[in-house]
Amino acid sequence: MKLIIVDGLDGVGKDTHAELIKDRYSKKGKKVLIRSHPNSDNFFGKKAKDALLGNSKIDKIKAAIFYMLDVLRSVRKYYRREDIDVLIMVRYLVGTAYLPEKLAKISYKFFLGFVPTSKYMFFLDASPDDLIKRLSSRSELEIFETPTSLKKVRNKALLLVKNWYVIDASGSIKDTFSRIDKILDFLDK
Repeated sequence: MKLIIVDGLDGVGKDTHAELIKDRYSKKGKKVLIRSHPNSDNFFGKKAKDALLGNSKIDKIKAAIFYMLDVLRSVRKYYRREDIDVLIMVRYLVGTAYLPEKLAKISYKFFLGFVPTSKYMFFLDASPDDLIKRLSSRSELEIFETPTSLKKVRNKALLLVKNWYVIDASGSIKDTFSRIDKILDFLDK
């Protein structure tokens, strides 16, 4: 099974690009599954989504913890299934960057011990200003979707993703996916 990880901040286009990656492999006859976190098909994902709509410090910590539990559930349930050729995990490890700074690095390293990684790890990046513009069309913003929060989380996230493919996603979807597609061509050889 090929594990592909697509991560990044809110509004950067993770789900959009996961769908494009799915299309790429589906056209090659592969069975592809996308797991996007938090997912509302289970208790942990629902609790994470509820906390994301809160506005307290406790809600931030609850969101991150339930998010991580949702990811662990997905790994347990879908990783290494014989009926899946390509598993795309969206919002996977970088959710730890939403924790307070001292906990973010520790949680990331701890979490690495429990989830599989891959050479197919993409962090989609854009400036907080670009992300705020994209998020402005949403009817309700989540707890981390403020300029200050996005800036802090982005700084922490970029420190965590040192061995990932960091993709500039500030341009068009077509340009961003073109970069991802070239890396996939290289990795698939």
